[in-house]
Amino acid sequence: MKVYLDDERATPDGWGRAGWPEEAISLLASGQVTELSLSDDTHGTGYDVLLWLKEAVATRGFVPPRVQVHSANSSARQKMTLAITRIGRFVQDGQGG
Repeated sequence: MKVYLDDERATPDGWGRAGWPEEAISLLASGQVTELSLSDDTHGTGYDVLLWLKEAVATRGFVPPRVQVHSANSSARQKMTLAITRIGRFVQDGQGG
């Protein structure tokens, strides 16, 4: 399943919608997510999801899905992109689980 986290934009065809970070995290925890696209909003951000993802990789050996950022907020986009890179390095180094 592909998950699109956004509380404002229309969900692209072929993607499931998560309006809030908690919804995206719940779907990730199910182990069914193959791709994840993140944004930011006033309730929470894709970065909150990435913090959960990093912890899951580190403590449970969780295998992260492919992750991208679609936020129009340049500083939020940069912060999330760096977090995705760090998670990827963490996985490559075999430090999860």
